[in-house]
Amino acid sequence: MKKSKIHPDQKYIDGIAANDSAIIRSIYKNYVPKVVFYIMNNSGDRDQAQDVVQEIMILLFNQAKANTLQLTCPFDAYFFLLCKRKWLNELKKTSNKGVTINEDFASINESALDSVEQAEQFDEKQQLFDMMFQKLGDKCQELLKLSFTIKSMEEVAEKLNVTYGYVRKKKSLCVGQLTRWIQEAKNFKSLKNN
Repeated sequence: MKKSKIHPDQKYIDGIAANDSAIIRSIYKNYVPKVVFYIMNNSGDRDQAQDVVQEIMILLFNQAKANTLQLTCPFDAYFFLLCKRKWLNELKKTSNKGVTINEDFASINESALDSVEQAEQFDEKQQLFDMMFQKLGDKCQELLKLSFTIKSMEEVAEKLNVTYGYVRKKKSLCVGQLTRWIQEAKNFKSLKNN
């Protein structure tokens, strides 16, 4: 697989990661109306469209913060395709019937499709992690959240008012439990292979 060149629209992803209000306003002004129009013309209303947009913005923020999103296609195509697929999945959930996605391949480049598939996989993995993380006890959650944001375990120990040795041992136990639960999840194998 050849290495694709980063698209100039990467500025939108970088802007989302930086919480740049000018970039976010630009996205809402230039790209959201197309999504709202599409959803309203496909069994949805304005509120549902705004919900889909919000979920996709959160997904993009999470991906951008994790440095897993390098845009190789126009932002417009990528954003619209993500929102469209999210909406079709919502329709599929509520209707108990399959929804056929007839992609217009002439208007969607392969790079956009690859990026959307990666985003969907990232979202599924993030949802599994979040669900299992919530099963952890309060102390484990607090310890892991601190260790995600503070690099020094000595600082984490100081913040929690416990010893460095305790923090290392407890973190190891918490991560071990979280890993076991994730690996035991029904959808882990399918996510792992993606």
